[in-house]
Amino acid sequence: MKVRFWGVRGSIASPGPKTVRYGGNTTCIEIRTDNNELIILDAGTGIFPLSQTLLGELPLQANILITHSHWDHIQGLPFFIPNFIPGNTVRLHGSFDPVSGKGIEQVMAVQLQYSYFPVREAEMKARLEYITLMPEQPLQIGSATVTPYLLNHPVIDFGYRIECNGKSVFFTGDHEPPYNIYEPGDDGYAEYQVFVDEKIESIHNAMRNVDVLIADSSYTDAEYPSKKGWGHGTFNSSIAIARAANAKVLFCTHHEPTRSDDALEAAFQGALQSNAAMSNGLDIRLAREGDCYEF
Repeated sequence: MKVRFWGVRGSIASPGPKTVRYGGNTTCIEIRTDNNELIILDAGTGIFPLSQTLLGELPLQANILITHSHWDHIQGLPFFIPNFIPGNTVRLHGSFDPVSGKGIEQVMAVQLQYSYFPVREAEMKARLEYITLMPEQPLQIGSATVTPYLLNHPVIDFGYRIECNGKSVFFTGDHEPPYNIYEPGDDGYAEYQVFVDEKIESIHNAMRNVDVLIADSSYTDAEYPSKKGWGHGTFNSSIAIARAANAKVLFCTHHEPTRSDDALEAAFQGALQSNAAMSNGLDIRLAREGDCYEF
């Protein structure tokens, strides 16, 4: 399998000289199976440069897996060039939204209103298909088995495990490790802690023995207290979850958009040093736009 990063920033695109080494596009990851089947994880602004590389493969079948509907994970969809070319099939996969009562089709419908975009969905030339997924119900995409798992974010967020020919990748999307909303000694603390422990264990099991874990590592431990509840992890929490799940390689991603490349490397090195004694052979890397990992 191949994993290629096309967008590794979180929240908002941040192009410029201070982010040129790691890239300023928001989340988009290309997965290729051993049979060269195309799976795309999220459709942030990174999906636009990805789409430019796909024009030599037409007609195209693209399966896009959306973790959740926040802007930085969907805002590149209207600019996905294969949408405009006859003969292509673009399948958009994602969750049911209990707030709106709609499936993944609303991700396109909302963005393609004339108030926000000049081209209507009816004017797209490709065949657009919408597949609403249920947690822990596997889906077959060619030779790959894709299983969505509910993770922890202010909206429904799917982490995806992709397995093919004995190889596996897990992408968290945006994820904050579950925590107890009560203070110790409060009524409800002990009962809620049981829920938290069960949720953490289920997440670890979903990731168990994965070859490649791609995890939301937005913050440092020092930054996290003021961001608690925003739905994002830290470098240290990602390393901890990778160790607990016995992952082989960890890619830290969803880089804080205000962090320059120099500051990003400094924060990452600090996390490596503080976890050096516990890494136990885990290969820990910073996700970088354009990088490809083959295994």
